[in-house]
Amino acid sequence: MMSNIDIVRAHYAASAQGNIDEMMAHVSPQVRWTEMAGFPCAGTWVGPQAVAENVFAVLGRDWIGYRFELQSLIDGGEHIVGMGSYHGTYRATGKDMQARVAHVWHLRDGKVVAFEQFTDTLLVRQAMSNE
Repeated sequence: MMSNIDIVRAHYAASAQGNIDEMMAHVSPQVRWTEMAGFPCAGTWVGPQAVAENVFAVLGRDWIGYRFELQSLIDGGEHIVGMGSYHGTYRATGKDMQARVAHVWHLRDGKVVAFEQFTDTLLVRQAMSNE
């Protein structure tokens, strides 16, 4: 069985390849996935299908080259923290964005049961604004 930090590392590797199936491979059917208020996909999504449709599909549709660059992982056992940066160009405005982000993962029995994102939503919103 993979360690919790290896599961998160594998998610990020699959994300870099755009492989949704592999990204969701170790996600619980009841996962509670929270995107920060003010973020384009804000809300708490329950289940891998809801996450794929309301987060990853939206980011892929609305952003050009949207990606997360991992800088470090902090191993807290059942809780893993991924630190890095978001990058992308908002399709509707053509504006680039880069924002620091922290992801807090909660894993139990080899499955992601919760995820919470913390990022500078102002930088994201500025890229989305026509002003």
